[in-house]
Amino acid sequence: MTDEENFLASSFRYLQKMIRQSGPAASASYTMIGAIILLGGLGYLIDRWYNTEPWFLLGGLLLGIIVGLYEIAKVVWKNPR
Repeated sequence: MTDEENFLASSFRYLQKMIRQSGPAASASYTMIGAIILLGGLGYLIDRWYNTEPWFLLGGLLLGIIVGLYEIAKVVWKNPR
């Protein structure tokens, strides 16, 4: 194995390790985005149905942010293995 092949192999292993370690953080960020979109969308639909604009939309967005921050906090304060 040449020096260049050895360098590329070790670089690829390091990249795989970093991607594996970033998985929980990526999952928490996707959960935050999904919660904001889903709960905000539900709030919007309830507002349209009951003609109470913008209260349920704001409530849904706030609840989505709280759920997302909770998921991020779980990742940040998780005990290392």
